Amino acid sequence: MLTLYPILHSFYLMFTSSTLTDPGQFVGLSNLHYALKEDTRFLVVFKNTLYYVAMFVPSSLVLSFVIALMLSQRVKFLGLFRTVFYLPYVTAGVAVTILWGWIFNADYGLLNYTLSLFGIQGPDWLGDPNWAMISIVILSLWTIGNNIIIMLAGIQDIPETLYESAQIDGASKFRCIFTITIPLATPTIFFNLVLTTIGAFQLFTQPYVLTSGGPLNATRTVVMHLFTNAFQYGRMGYAAMIAWCLFVVIMVITLIILGSSKKWVFYGD
Repeated sequence: MLTLYPILHSFYLMFTSSTLTDPGQFVGLSNLHYALKEDTRFLVVFKNTLYYVAMFVPSSLVLSFVIALMLSQRVKFLGLFRTVFYLPYVTAGVAVTILWGWIFNADYGLLNYTLSLFGIQGPDWLGDPNWAMISIVILSLWTIGNNIIIMLAGIQDIPETLYESAQIDGASKFRCIFTITIPLATPTIFFNLVLTTIGAFQLFTQPYVLTSGGPLNATRTVVMHLFTNAFQYGRMGYAAMIAWCLFVVIMVITLIILGSSKKWVFYGD
């Protein structure tokens, strides 16, 4: 009941003019009509969020697989390396975000200073609408330690005998990656894909702390728009409608991923 009641109540609020202090009245689909016809930010925040998901999810899957593959090798200080890659995931999100705000600073940030050593003029990472969301993606990739650990577990679960048989047949290590590792790691990749996609749609902390949705609403996400309407404007009914729209989008994309998994996910049994 502790979970079911808030879900059902938020569904009811979607059809009301409820505020923080007033239960409001039943208004039907007026909130949805306002979102599509009058709220100029509604479609923008969904576009921004989809843009972030399209950049972050594939990048995180590829990067986590490559790092996990390297960590699966027998190298010195392997435990230390695993800890180093996982540590950013458990570090306080706001603290890490503030640190990256300094790194991205256009005037005295570490990133632009490093680029200047090679004669490259760095952009205004957080002040340019063309670069702001890309900066958020780069920051988010810093915290994929959980994906790396999950991917590492999937890779290490692959029987070593398969690699030995392939090497006896003359297969190189590079070929083994594409013919053994990737196919047998697809269940883990699929798991990470679903969780990462759902999490990416709920992006909030990084743009809220770094840019407050700017510049020119370039980093304003759906959850930020929901938060603003609910707790700054007090429009709880409208915020509930935004939340359910986000739920529908996530559900549709998740179902598409689940449906496509039959064609590319390989289970060893």
